[in-house]
Amino acid sequence: MRVVIIQNNNDLGQIWKNHLERQGCVVSLCSAQSDAIQQIRFARPDVIVLSIGLIEASALAISDFAAYHLPATKVIFVSNDSFFSDGSIFAHASNACAFVAEVVPPEDLCALVEFHGSRVSA
Repeated sequence: MRVVIIQNNNDLGQIWKNHLERQGCVVSLCSAQSDAIQQIRFARPDVIVLSIGLIEASALAISDFAAYHLPATKVIFVSNDSFFSDGSIFAHASNACAFVAEVVPPEDLCALVEFHGSRVSA
């Protein structure tokens, strides 16, 4: 399974990356919008783990790009804020499959990636 993680906090992203790689995923980690677009174009991920609070990027623009170019790819949005906690992210991003807090245990994030990624590949 191919996964792209787009996260400002490199330490947190690396923890997620390490857990996913131990589960057999091929994982790319980036924080900039241009890098994220390149990873989506060339890695062709099954799942994207996308932080809503990107500093110099638009998470919704990245999600829209992925939805247009890879309509089957699922996006797991993560946030350290309660802005989309009402579930409205699902109205804004057609490829959203989950919304979790950044403090999600890495093993739970792995389970979400595995579940939604296996649905893409099936």
